[in-house]
Amino acid sequence: LADMLGRLISHNDLIPLTPSNLTRFHSRTPPNISLSDYLRRIVKYTSAEKSCLLILLIYIDRICESHPHFTISSLTVHRFLITAVTVSSKALCDSYCTNSHYAKVGGLSTQELNALELEFLALIDWHLASSGLILQQYYANLVQQHPCY
Repeated sequence: LADMLGRLISHNDLIPLTPSNLTRFHSRTPPNISLSDYLRRIVKYTSAEKSCLLILLIYIDRICESHPHFTISSLTVHRFLITAVTVSSKALCDSYCTNSHYAKVGGLSTQELNALELEFLALIDWHLASSGLILQQYYANLVQQHPCY
């Protein structure tokens, strides 16, 4: 997941930033934690299930399809990930953490995560679930795209 997101970010960081493509997910500068370390932190401290991580790719596709101005870049990926894990955990799992816990893990205030969550839900039009078949297809594509495959 981190490898694929890293390739996406490398491509999208070349897109010029303009006022029209700024979102609530943009930070002023990239965080000082690598994408891989950030994902490991999220998994370690939230016990996020694999399905909650895999569906992030589906969320990215859904949002980018309906909002072409939205990009996952080094300025948006961290805030997007913690928000998407928060939302996917609530949608897919019987037990999940509180927003204050996700915010602490993600390095945000609870108020900021709450605002990001609302923005995320609006972007995705509350379409949070996916079929098992689609999840399997995304997993197969993710594995096939990995350089070690």
